[in-house]
Amino acid sequence: MNEEFSRTLSLLRQEKGVSQRTAAGALGISQALLSHYENGIREPGLPFVVRACDYYGVSADFLLGRTLSRDGTTIAAGELYDLSDEKGNSLKGSVLAMLSKKLLVNSTGALFDLLSKTGSREAIQAAANYLSTAVYQVYRRLYQASPSYTPDFFSVSSRRFQAGLADAEMTCSAAELEEALAAHVKEKGPMPGMDHEALSRDYPVLYQSLYQVIHGAGERINALVERRGGK
Repeated sequence: MNEEFSRTLSLLRQEKGVSQRTAAGALGISQALLSHYENGIREPGLPFVVRACDYYGVSADFLLGRTLSRDGTTIAAGELYDLSDEKGNSLKGSVLAMLSKKLLVNSTGALFDLLSKTGSREAIQAAANYLSTAVYQVYRRLYQASPSYTPDFFSVSSRRFQAGLADAEMTCSAAELEEALAAHVKEKGPMPGMDHEALSRDYPVLYQSLYQVIHGAGERINALVERRGGK
């Protein structure tokens, strides 16, 4: 049983908001044995895994760390369509759009490679949630501007979206990312160097894009402060 199992088992219990004693009783084992499972001291048998999946409402693949989807849906990397791999691909009539796409695709690639080195599924998922919601917001605004717009297309109501619920979800994801990275540092020590020299060496192509994205975002953020007369 991999170490992700014990970590996920513990996180699911905490998420459910129950004590080890309560969870152990529901799962038909002693509190001491559940503690051993959650700390990776002992490995459970298949019957326990099945009961745990039913109790927490997740798939066995999720509990065993084989997928990030709770219902067990798996997508192989090779099955994903990658627009950036198309030869001669271009967004006709928009050089700016093409450049922006390349900058973001390359930057995201570098970020997730860095995240993968932490081995923290929580950090990877939090980052993916944050960026996915950003994509959701851009698409939703594009869709709202189209003639075919129908509010029922989205599960989040227009009122909730306009009230900033998507922004709140991104804030929560950012907090989860902070916590996951802090836990990684506490458990495994400092993160590897990520200064200009290190990233230029490790990502000679991708870092050029990441640097431009970071630099551009920094200028926009500082401009907001300057417009308000700040320093």
